Amino acid sequence: MPPECQLFGTVGCHLCEVAEAMLMEFVERGLLVELVDIVKDETWYEAYSLRIPVLRRVDTGAELGWPFSADQVVAFLR
Repeated sequence: MPPECQLFGTVGCHLCEVAEAMLMEFVERGLLVELVDIVKDETWYEAYSLRIPVLRRVDTGAELGWPFSADQVVAFLR
């Protein structure tokens, strides 16, 4: 079973929408992805505002910053 992930981004971010759409292929195969709006938390905003979207593994805390490809996501989830 793939690890649970978070996608840090915000509403109106075009790159976040592209990343979310690309991750849907993985979601359809069982990946759990929580969409995290960085505007809702000052700590998240400070950490991610200049580099969203960022995919983060909940189990390890490892992060994959944009741009990332489907192949890079597969390697990241291993």
